Amino acid sequence: MIEFNKITSIQNNQSIDIECIGIFPYSDFYQKVVELLKQPQRHCLNYFAYKTAKGLHFIMAIGDDKNHNILLLSHFLKPDKKPELASLSKEVFALHIFEREIHENFGINFIGHPWLKPVRFAHNRANKEMQINDYPFYSIKSEELHEVGVGPIHAGIIEPGHFRFICNGENVLHLEIQLGWQHRGIEQLFLEKENNLQRNLLAENIAGDTVIGHSTAFVQTFEALANKQLSEQRHIERAVALELERIAIHTGDISALCTDIAYHFGSNVFGILRTAIINFTQFWCGNRFGKSLIRLGGTHLPFTEELKDELLNVLAKYEKQFEEMVDITFRLPSVQNRFDFVGTVTTEQAQKIGTVGLSARMSQIERDIRVSHPNIAYQKFAYATVTTERGDVFARFLLKKKEIRKSIAWIRDVMQNYKFDASSNEKPNYQLELQPNRFAISLVEAWRGEICHCAITDEAGKIKHYKIKDPSVHNWKALELSLRNVEISDFPINNKSYNLSYCGHDL
Repeated sequence: MIEFNKITSIQNNQSIDIECIGIFPYSDFYQKVVELLKQPQRHCLNYFAYKTAKGLHFIMAIGDDKNHNILLLSHFLKPDKKPELASLSKEVFALHIFEREIHENFGINFIGHPWLKPVRFAHNRANKEMQINDYPFYSIKSEELHEVGVGPIHAGIIEPGHFRFICNGENVLHLEIQLGWQHRGIEQLFLEKENNLQRNLLAENIAGDTVIGHSTAFVQTFEALANKQLSEQRHIERAVALELERIAIHTGDISALCTDIAYHFGSNVFGILRTAIINFTQFWCGNRFGKSLIRLGGTHLPFTEELKDELLNVLAKYEKQFEEMVDITFRLPSVQNRFDFVGTVTTEQAQKIGTVGLSARMSQIERDIRVSHPNIAYQKFAYATVTTERGDVFARFLLKKKEIRKSIAWIRDVMQNYKFDASSNEKPNYQLELQPNRFAISLVEAWRGEICHCAITDEAGKIKHYKIKDPSVHNWKALELSLRNVEISDFPINNKSYNLSYCGHDL
């Protein structure tokens, strides 16, 4: 039965009949969304549209951190209606990127949007006349100012993206980031690849540095659609892998930041420590980044007591060397002087633009899916969020250190209080039967922040829409704000302190 004018509430990693998502007239939808998102404990997890026989169906998922649920509401735009809607971004700025994406995909004119323009220039965009080289960068006409363009191809090992600075001498007045140069059509491939093993492999390659995060979100989404219940051990194994991924990437980021300020001792030591963590992941599953580990419906590589002993030894050695090195690094005046009060994003700014994950927690916003929408693993072994205050490069530097410590403590708690059963015969199942006419959502707190995967099935139980949101979608705007009123030479350390995803944004 179709629900009208009703906000639907579900939990993370659950599915619901698509007709149970409340449908509102757009004026009511607008009012409800603004009302809900004015509360700081709520934020938009995803907002997208897809084609149906009745027209465009728009669905918004709102996370409520206080009540630990997900609120769903929707509206329709019939084919005979003019493709325009009043922009929600006027009232809730964090929605600007979602409306821009819908505008690009379907040609919807969001009236009053602060600056409506395409996000990625996908091959199947609504307006193919506008080319990526015609992107309308913000500009200021002045003889005293100049523009600096970086990209779209970078000199280092980095993915394509264009950064346009407006400067007064060395001082940056404005930065605009334009991505989308290698649009791979990942979401469309999830529809075209009907073999679930192929989809599982595709999920591993959404973002190469977030194999565990995106793979976990994918399998949880499909398991929800199939109403497949897994053992507690499978969920705990996935969470352990997720925390190892977090430790490895954060350690690598600290190393990279040391490199950018020419502190080569720190760069080398932290780089070596990262290797110790990813080598354990390889010992577990045969791949340093965790490929082949997270599988739909089960695993070929269960965690064992022998692996537990090895991991505890690895963490003990890592922790001793890590603590010694961070004690030296974080006290160095040269490090503090280079990072302190550089690239600041205030709590108010972070809240307004809708940051998530580390980019939110650097500004005292306690936004963490492991706490607000925990899965079975984080329900059994609770995690406590850590934050920093200033929102500058040093805050991001410091937060990575704090999160590494918390992740080690969380893994050690699991290792000491859970007995793994290697005989558990829960093999992957790529033939899961998906329920028809369902909507499923999965949230994962990856190392950058929350990942959100949504899927919708048709009347035959086939996937008809798949929507992926990487945390970078929320957080690139924070990097832009970080550069205001700082020297352009501070761009590398600001960029590295976030380490946002180009490919994760470009789906």
